[in-house]
Amino acid sequence: MIARAYSRHAMRTLPGLPGGVRAARTNGSPPTLRTDEVSRHAVRLVSIGRTDDTVSLGRFADLPTLLRAGDLVVVNDAATLPASLFGCTQANEPIELRLAAPVDGSRLIGVVFGAGDYHTRTEHRPPPPPIVMGDVLAFGTLVTTVVVAAGRRVELIANAAGDALWQVLYAAGAPVQYAHRTEALPLYSVQTAYAARPWSAEMPSAGRPLTWDVLLGLRRAGIDIATLTHAAGLSSTGDDALDRALPWPERYEVPRRTVEQVHAAHARGGRVIAVGTTVVRALESAANTGALVAGSGVATLRLDAAYALRIVDGLISGLHVPGESHFELLSAFAPRERLQRGLQLAAMHGLSSHELGDSCLLL
Repeated sequence: MIARAYSRHAMRTLPGLPGGVRAARTNGSPPTLRTDEVSRHAVRLVSIGRTDDTVSLGRFADLPTLLRAGDLVVVNDAATLPASLFGCTQANEPIELRLAAPVDGSRLIGVVFGAGDYHTRTEHRPPPPPIVMGDVLAFGTLVTTVVVAAGRRVELIANAAGDALWQVLYAAGAPVQYAHRTEALPLYSVQTAYAARPWSAEMPSAGRPLTWDVLLGLRRAGIDIATLTHAAGLSSTGDDALDRALPWPERYEVPRRTVEQVHAAHARGGRVIAVGTTVVRALESAANTGALVAGSGVATLRLDAAYALRIVDGLISGLHVPGESHFELLSAFAPRERLQRGLQLAAMHGLSSHELGDSCLLL
């Protein structure tokens, strides 16, 4: 049984896993992780080294002791939208719209599902009824007209804009949710402590365990904190072809102050630690001409083991298994075999994956 708390000196370290707790390999299949929600104050952290062949397990709350003075932690301050909207077609057929991008004036971009809700696994949800340009879709008092239809992907123009649209969205919408959690998620539970503009279709969940206590601990340890905004999209659409293309191009904005903090961290020998894969995509996309520049853009990078990182030196992420698009991104930070050992360690000690679960640190 794993201890409930780890001190800085009591981390369980497993160099290559020999001699200590050995993770069993079973038919080459990915380790099985739990999927239940973990309190953001009780998240555990698997640390995976890039060059020293070690994996270790501790508390996320001890993050300030795992980094060093002069490092820079960069977070995604996008707030999570109430991006799940239930409604019907003109023929009164039930549908669900899941927003996949920030609201743009009165334009809504998303993916449509047929009857059902999050209690059914996404891949088992029925497809929506045929939807074509010009159709009217209603979500409570929000009435929309289809201007682009490409299978499940749609663009809609709402009958409201500005404050009126936001009021309707927050009254009618709910967080995007998946079947591994049986109880309905309140919107506040999928916000980070530093959430700002409502841009994300799903929570930038790597930052969920960054409570104010942890953030203050980082500052006291001489670790700087910077922000950017990245529109985290959907992690699943229920359509194999669409899912294979994830993550889709996503909007981001990198402030000038953050660019200055990144340059200052590297100049003093510090590391830039991204909190979440969205931060990696934003920073690396903002440096696609060779130098990191401030401003807005669209992240189109698909990062994997072959990608040479330019800006980011480390990553805090949720736990992802082989076969998931996010696992391929993690492989830009550590060899796949070491990532799998970290997952085996997590599985042995009952850690949880998904957006409300435990975390990993790759340096």
